[in-house]
Amino acid sequence: MHRLRAWARRGIALVGLIGIATPALAGDYQGSPVVDEFIGELVRDQGFAAPQLQALFAQVERKQPILDAIARPAERVKPWKEYRPIFLTDARISRGVEFWNQHAEALARAEREYGVPAQVIVAIIGVETFFGRNTGNWRVIDALATLGFDYPPRADFFRKELREFLLLSREQQVDPLSVTGSYAGAMGLPQFMPSSFRAYAVDFDHDGHIDIWKNPVDAIGSVASYFQRHGWVAGDPVVTRARVAGTRFADGLTLGLEPVKSVGDLRQLGWTPLDAVNDNYAVTAFRLEGAQGDEFWMGLPNFYVITRYNRSVMYSLAVHQLSAALLAQRQEP
Repeated sequence: MHRLRAWARRGIALVGLIGIATPALAGDYQGSPVVDEFIGELVRDQGFAAPQLQALFAQVERKQPILDAIARPAERVKPWKEYRPIFLTDARISRGVEFWNQHAEALARAEREYGVPAQVIVAIIGVETFFGRNTGNWRVIDALATLGFDYPPRADFFRKELREFLLLSREQQVDPLSVTGSYAGAMGLPQFMPSSFRAYAVDFDHDGHIDIWKNPVDAIGSVASYFQRHGWVAGDPVVTRARVAGTRFADGLTLGLEPVKSVGDLRQLGWTPLDAVNDNYAVTAFRLEGAQGDEFWMGLPNFYVITRYNRSVMYSLAVHQLSAALLAQRQEP
């Protein structure tokens, strides 16, 4: 990442906390009262310099395509039988094994230090960005400002992320105008939001700088750090397929993602795990529409950790199944 310009080293940042009261004009947020108010908050609370913030903000652009994309009615949610083939492809598995081999030392060290299997780390990066192929081309500062200032439904969230991004830029000495990511502001190989970067990203190669954009070693360590901090337990199972019977099995399905029942509770409702698992495990129980009909699954505590990365059981199951496929292919003679 580029080093900050001299004027930026003295305290560059941007604005963030605004609603919809003042619309952006021609892609230029400069002079907005709500922006000026937020600059004041950053100066007061975070020690930024107002002239540098104002100079930076003059270069931030409102991106209508981002607003169009996020406001577009959600497409039909794909069933599992259509979702799974997107990620479980020969190309993604082959590229994943190649990525694993290229970074075997860093992955082995991450597994030792954080307890997260190498194949899970590789699978996350594979699902998120196809191992760095698709990291996004939007300037993060434009994306977060656009959504923070002009998208009321989630303005608070994106304003917070904008503040985190400016703090990140100052801490890491990167030019905030140079950082790119997704249209929602997710960054680098693992697609961390700025708040996740500040909380969990690590300098895994110990060069004094955290770079999840161009440095796979830092990305690997950062994913492992995220999983460990969210409760991953080394050696524990992730998920098991289940059979269901009787008239009460539907009562075992989890509403949302947070587990409220145990394996033992589900047994009493007609669920039988196909793998040997401890009855005391907390479970996220779900049904998916598979290629051969309904599939019933018990997501165990490590599965719940994956859902903390992306709050979707299909995403989490795809990560798990990709990780298993990567391990199997890499172990083939």
